[in-house]
Amino acid sequence: MVAVYENFGIRLLYPENWTVHDEQFEAWPRSVSLQSPNGAYWELQVYPSQTSPSELVKQALTAMQQIYEDLEAETVSEDLWEVAARGYDMEFFCLDFLVTCRIRCFQTGIHTCLLTCQAESREFDRQHPIFNAITKSLLDAAALHEPSPLGEQC
Repeated sequence: MVAVYENFGIRLLYPENWTVHDEQFEAWPRSVSLQSPNGAYWELQVYPSQTSPSELVKQALTAMQQIYEDLEAETVSEDLWEVAARGYDMEFFCLDFLVTCRIRCFQTGIHTCLLTCQAESREFDRQHPIFNAITKSLLDAAALHEPSPLGEQC
């Protein structure tokens, strides 16, 4: 079954056995993190539209490099269902596990969005279709393109 998340001007669908792990909707960036029962996670950070996507992905990469010295990163540009995105595909070791992480940044409507999908590498392969489905539901939702329900202009 599918659960619906709707808050701070975004709407998305996710598996009902995943949990809303963390939310921030009182300060910028707005964010929501979803976690699978096996530890994979999908996180969205939403910034005002004037926030630079290229600066956000650079900051995200720098932060990851400071935490994981063995991090390997590859620059990626792709279309996410007709939305241009840029970011990094990354791999690193954490507690003897190889972890795969994908960061994508894109602009849509009145928001700049930073998306992170991460899991142990074998789990990432299993969860990748779910990560894609969550992202597609986000991008398909008209709520992402409307003004914030909090009445704030981005």
